[in-house]
Amino acid sequence: MRAIIVEDEIPAREELEYLIEEYSQIKITKCFDDGLDVLKYLQEHDTDVIFLDINIPSLDGMLLASTISKFTNKPYIVFTTAYKEHAAQAFELEAFDYILKPYDEKRIASVLHRLESAFKRDAAPAAVPPVKTAKPSPNAKTHLQPAKHINLKKNEKIIVTDINDIYYAEAREKVTLVYTQKEEYTMQMSISEFHALLPEALFYRCHRSYTVNLTKIREIVPWFNQTYMLRLKDLTVEIPVSRSKVKGFRQIMQL
Repeated sequence: MRAIIVEDEIPAREELEYLIEEYSQIKITKCFDDGLDVLKYLQEHDTDVIFLDINIPSLDGMLLASTISKFTNKPYIVFTTAYKEHAAQAFELEAFDYILKPYDEKRIASVLHRLESAFKRDAAPAAVPPVKTAKPSPNAKTHLQPAKHINLKKNEKIIVTDINDIYYAEAREKVTLVYTQKEEYTMQMSISEFHALLPEALFYRCHRSYTVNLTKIREIVPWFNQTYMLRLKDLTVEIPVSRSKVKGFRQIMQL
């Protein structure tokens, strides 16, 4: 059983690591102190359980859990926090448990035992005969974990591109221009259609003409009418955040 810990306080993280190793066979594969880094990791790695603090940078624990709850194969989420007031919301997101700090050793041991039991139960094959299912329509959308790659077009070639390599996209008349660090691609679709292909948690539609990779933002500059201009890592471009998108952007970036 593979686990990650999301905790930005080193003493709390080290204590939790010790208790997990002491009272379970759960393997800790990675530790994080930033919510967006977790989403990037989950695109590439299978994880069975996430021990998740709520007060973390970039993307707080509740928003992160809300995004993960939309995955088809959802890891168990165990919240670890000093705040009681988020418990109701946590269980609305179907959290496995909600542990308060400072940690109680017996409480942690009990949760770990139940986690391992639940994992064995849920991993066991169901004792039912196979059922024929209808073939999905070729045009039907399937709800999977966020895509890792996307096909971009340049000079009549299709370039298979890592989602994380996309910095931003810009609407230009009837097409969408997509930018990586070194390349520009033209997609024959609207920016709304292109944005729908991207992982919602990593890309934000900050303007009717722009969608931006949140992990590529280097600087947030206050602008006119309480809006912002975004400066990106490695690029000289500035991306506007429109007034109608400011509230959502502030919430995501914890401004």
